[in-house]
Amino acid sequence: MANTSQPVCRTALLASAVAVLGLLTACGNESGTSSTSSTPEPTAATRAAEASPPAGADGGTTTAPAVGAAPSDTAGSASASARTDGRCHTSQLRAAVGRVDPGAGQRNFPVVLTNTSDRTCTLYGYPGAAFVDASGRQLGPDPDRAPASPQTVTLTPGGSAWAGLSFSSPQISGARTATPAALLVTPPDEREPLEVTWTAGEVPVGGNASSVSVTVLDAGTGP
Repeated sequence: MANTSQPVCRTALLASAVAVLGLLTACGNESGTSSTSSTPEPTAATRAAEASPPAGADGGTTTAPAVGAAPSDTAGSASASARTDGRCHTSQLRAAVGRVDPGAGQRNFPVVLTNTSDRTCTLYGYPGAAFVDASGRQLGPDPDRAPASPQTVTLTPGGSAWAGLSFSSPQISGARTATPAALLVTPPDEREPLEVTWTAGEVPVGGNASSVSVTVLDAGTGP
């Protein structure tokens, strides 16, 4: 009786041990699966983001301009504006007619523009010129422009530029004449003229297409 019960007990204990071992194995597998699922596989976008440094992290990745930096087109516009604003305007100038310089049947006068403002400005090209009577009516056609290559003339405050106004002596040319009350002088690229009282006598106003000519502006007050 006693001998029969010992094998039975050993068998029961062995079965219990196998059951406990199976339970522990099952718990271990469940714990491993749960841990794996809580950490997802990183995507390509995630790996790329982790591999790339933040913008500006290494001197070559930031492309945005520095704060306060001006774009190149703004700088170009500013320069163009400065050139335009640098032109001498009528309100900054005074006009005068110098003494006659006669020669070879010609009468030549320097027409002088002087900078009366407190800033430097520039002149480029030909001045406009027109003889007018006392009522302001133009006498004769506009002067011809003598062929030349204009140069920019820079006028500091008080500085002057001049252009030559020439015509053939009416006694020689036989042109119809008149005695102007004034000469209107318009600076290059301006619309408002400066009026200078004309005291040099008669000028040709008809008989030819135009026997009066004007030269480009040059630095100084005359030849």
